[in-house]
Amino acid sequence: MARDISPLAMVDPQAVIGDDVAIGPFCVIGPHVEVGRATKLANNVTVIGHTKIGEHNVFLSNAVIGADPQDLTYNGAPTRVEIGDHNIFREGVTVNRATTKEDGLTRIGHRNYFMANSHVAHDCKLGDNIILANGVLLGGHTHVHDRAIISGNVGVHHYVTVGAYSFVGGLSRIVHDVPPFMLVDGNPSVVRCVNLVGLKRQGLTSDEIASLGEAHRLIYRAKMGVWHAKEILASHNHLNPRVQVLLDFIEQVYKGKHGRQREGQRKAAAAADHNKAA
Repeated sequence: MARDISPLAMVDPQAVIGDDVAIGPFCVIGPHVEVGRATKLANNVTVIGHTKIGEHNVFLSNAVIGADPQDLTYNGAPTRVEIGDHNIFREGVTVNRATTKEDGLTRIGHRNYFMANSHVAHDCKLGDNIILANGVLLGGHTHVHDRAIISGNVGVHHYVTVGAYSFVGGLSRIVHDVPPFMLVDGNPSVVRCVNLVGLKRQGLTSDEIASLGEAHRLIYRAKMGVWHAKEILASHNHLNPRVQVLLDFIEQVYKGKHGRQREGQRKAAAAADHNKAA
């Protein structure tokens, strides 16, 4: 099928451009880029580095995808960005390629919406159906799980994990992991309540939401430990799969450091590498 590439765009001849792709004026496409079928790039979009883009994505003006990570240790390694299908990247969105500190990959899933001037840093992993509002800044190595919503001008600390179906209020400073199904906001952020509106919109049942509400009450208001809360939830028939996901997530946070479950994993991996070298 025909491609619609502006004569004012700079597309490297080594780039792989799929069918029905539209590339507007003043776009720059590097030699190691793959652009999937029916993807649309407006004017002034830059895609460089080892970047693979899926099908039916939309990139609006001044988006920059695949640029070097903003990490002083980066030495030019051919790390990557991979983007799935049906994502929308609004004006000025930036997605950096990875460092070599993990698997060398910054990955974005499917059907995500990135509003203007949001930033996905190196080594981030994002799932599906996520919304980043205007000005959201994800620090390096951040993980965002499916159907999370992060409101405007939120800053997320590196190595934070944002759980599925969660909601982060605007202008928040996120330095701890965000539990799934919860609404979090503040500076510093705290868990406020169950993400009631979001869960209803996503089709969770009233029983599931009620059980999550009881789990929230026990853990965040009664300040109960996970195992004690689990016993009470089970005794009242509240221990459904959604609640189990929440409890497992919180348990992993307890095993981490500084309120971030993956900080603990990172330290353990570094210690293992050191022992191997020794």
